[in-house]
Amino acid sequence: MLVHPQFDPIAIQIGPVAVRWYGIMYLVGFALFVTLGKLRARQNLLTGWHPRDVDDMLWFGIFGVILGGRLGYVLFYKPFYYLAHPAEIIQVWAGGMSFHGGFIGVLIALWLFARRRHKPWLAVTDFVAPLIPLGLGAGRIGNFINGELWGRVTDVPWAMVFPPAGPLPRHPSQLYEFLLEGVVLFLLLWTYTERRRPLGAASGLFLLGYGACRFVAEYAREPDNFLGYLAFGFTMGQWLSMPMIAAGVMMMMWAYRRAGKAQPTVIDRLK
Repeated sequence: MLVHPQFDPIAIQIGPVAVRWYGIMYLVGFALFVTLGKLRARQNLLTGWHPRDVDDMLWFGIFGVILGGRLGYVLFYKPFYYLAHPAEIIQVWAGGMSFHGGFIGVLIALWLFARRRHKPWLAVTDFVAPLIPLGLGAGRIGNFINGELWGRVTDVPWAMVFPPAGPLPRHPSQLYEFLLEGVVLFLLLWTYTERRRPLGAASGLFLLGYGACRFVAEYAREPDNFLGYLAFGFTMGQWLSMPMIAAGVMMMMWAYRRAGKAQPTVIDRLK
């Protein structure tokens, strides 16, 4: 049986200034986004992209992640608490971010970026889709370092004791999510987008892939103690992932049907 090493969440401290590992993981995620984005822009798989576009897009994305992630946590997980304590909403440093809220925030930020650059919104989201998973994976490593969001009690050989959760061994669900949402989803999307795909298809695959990975990982993750299990025994993470899965399937079907209708017929070719 393994025991979580209880890392110090503060990586560097100089006087009153503390740099936390979780913040460093965010920076790693942003750096990966820029590096991969510039590489993909140079590959010119999607026309009209320049490496400098990635730098500008990053700033839109940062604001979308932070504002959307925080507001999503407030609205999806603890609306009544924050209604009674509104001053705590801005205390991001105290913890509490929602992926699904951050995702909505990023979508809005990318819509604003698309309007400013006169690009189709789906062209922007298709470009971004394969750049996101490794950043998500970095965030899960941050969760593991902090010893938070631990898994359910289990007797698997690699089970780990998280002292704040008690003496029982649990799934290291943060590492499962790192592998699924980070590594597996990145490989799937990066490989899929190495060829030109119909407009909206990569975005749909991201929705479907992330939703499925998160839904599966939630079976190993301990639900938030203030929520517990919801209807049909699903967690909040699973309920929020189901619309993503459905939207991803529908978007991919729409993208390929639209592309099929756009293909010239035999008669068109003879004209």
